[in-house]
Amino acid sequence: MRPAVLLSEPIHPDGRRLLEERAAVTVAASVDSAALLEHADRVDAVILRARGRLDRDFFRQAPRLKVVGRYGVGVDNIDLDAAAEHAVTVVNTAGLNAQSVAEHAVAMMFALARRLHRQDRAVRDRDWSARDALGGSELAGATVGVIGFGAIGRAVAAICHLGLGMRVLYHDPFRVTGADDGLAASPVSLDDLLRDSDVVTVHVPLTPRTRHLIGAARLRAMRPHALLVNVSRGDVVDEDALAAALADGTIAGAGLDVFAQEPPAASAPILSAPNTVLTPHSAALTEEAARRMSVGVATDVLAVLGGGPAARPVPHPTTTGSAT
Repeated sequence: MRPAVLLSEPIHPDGRRLLEERAAVTVAASVDSAALLEHADRVDAVILRARGRLDRDFFRQAPRLKVVGRYGVGVDNIDLDAAAEHAVTVVNTAGLNAQSVAEHAVAMMFALARRLHRQDRAVRDRDWSARDALGGSELAGATVGVIGFGAIGRAVAAICHLGLGMRVLYHDPFRVTGADDGLAASPVSLDDLLRDSDVVTVHVPLTPRTRHLIGAARLRAMRPHALLVNVSRGDVVDEDALAAALADGTIAGAGLDVFAQEPPAASAPILSAPNTVLTPHSAALTEEAARRMSVGVATDVLAVLGGGPAARPVPHPTTTGSAT
């Protein structure tokens, strides 16, 4: 009998075709936990995207489950303890979306530094005089602070340093020796990074240790002209504290691709905060990255179902370092 694979949401067709060659594939009706749980007792594998969650109840009610594939990097929506207890392998697509996410982060830096969101609005409002006030500043020669120096953080550093001549600082207690080769990147404490950076960009997984890593006190430690970019997980940054810091000029601007609640509630303060560029958790969703992720996760899921090793197994949270 062909193994049964449940997709929480559709994935790129190239990956789905690989799965359908060797498995029976079903797409869940929704990403709600109840909708996913309806399939638990008859699936051998689940591929989960950023929405939806596999909690302890799912693993308890899924006796055939062998592998969970995360179409993406962050695994905060998978109960890794429960997976380990039920001998379920968890895989993700670490590194496969790094270039797309890095380019998105740098695009946000450019948009904020050159005030493109405000210039766009000025043209639509026929306020041509705004051109003299909204020129912004160059990134070349500025200092970028990278929090989390995994594959995405290093890709951001490469674009910033090799393409723009930016000075690179980074903070990552799990840094791999030699990870900064060719980037002239300097390891520093988090406090020093926040104090000395013109742009701070966040690339860490969401764990109890990193929840609200950037809160009110650390925002106050940043330079008044500094920009903050978060393309990792929404709860790594205290969103309400960030909205307040933008409103009172503690920092100059922020670009967010991720939010504490997705989509944000209509009343979320960050939606009305000034000098922001907000995108709908889309940094990894280029055509190129979507194809790489779908093929990568499908290949690993099929490998585990066939009794083989995975290329990108997810370690237990106690050993997890930078977002990659």
